[in-house]
Amino acid sequence: MSTIKSSAENLTLNADGAAKDIKFQANGVEKASISSTGAFTSTSIDATKLSGALPAIDGSALTGSGGLKSQQVFTASGTWTKPAGITKIKVIVTGGGGGGCAVNSDDTAGGGGAGATAIKIIDVSAVTSVSVTVGAGQAGKVNNGGNSVNYGNPSSFGSYCTAGAGSNGSGGWWSLGGTGGTATGGDINLPGGDGNGGHIDQVTPYETSGTGGSSFWGGGGRGSSRSAGAAGDNAGKAPGSGGGASAITGTGSAGAAGIVVIEEYK
Repeated sequence: MSTIKSSAENLTLNADGAAKDIKFQANGVEKASISSTGAFTSTSIDATKLSGALPAIDGSALTGSGGLKSQQVFTASGTWTKPAGITKIKVIVTGGGGGGCAVNSDDTAGGGGAGATAIKIIDVSAVTSVSVTVGAGQAGKVNNGGNSVNYGNPSSFGSYCTAGAGSNGSGGWWSLGGTGGTATGGDINLPGGDGNGGHIDQVTPYETSGTGGSSFWGGGGRGSSRSAGAAGDNAGKAPGSGGGASAITGTGSAGAAGIVVIEEYK
């Protein structure tokens, strides 16, 4: 074993000249080096030989340290502006929920359909901002308001992806729940849940109406019963969910507004 010693306070190793490195070898194999700019490189560090407290490390200049850095949530339309250093985003776009369907004299109504959800990963290295549209919840249909399919308000993230809204109609049949929305442009396109149906040709106080369809985020508003009346109706709960339906003369409850969530990555 060879040992370098110095009787002075400091030991100076000097590699004279530009681009000259100080190299540390064992049995002719390089284990570490110090460049002329002061950068230390080690080919192997035996963790079992390390002891004592490590000094604090400033990681502000590290590269390759990606991961989720921040998040923006839109519950109303606006503009997404890219924070500094963000290169990729994951967007979750959900359309507005449909309102409760129409009731009539002997048919309890179905719940509103839920808005769809589009999920997409986007490289935003060359993007600075994107327009965000958040669909409002659709109003419920009035008493004897018909059973045609009327879709509500979609949500979108620029031209990248769109999440359609749910509907407050069942398409020609009384007591069926509203249809859930459909999504386009996402890496994953999830349809909204259909509203639950009510009861047809029944006038007893025990008949119930349908709950609103579930969205990606959760369930819709509950339905009602003929004995509870309008007091049992409930608007959509989770973002994009459908509104509960009425079981007696009245208006169905509104669907919940959609939402756009943007996860931001470096």
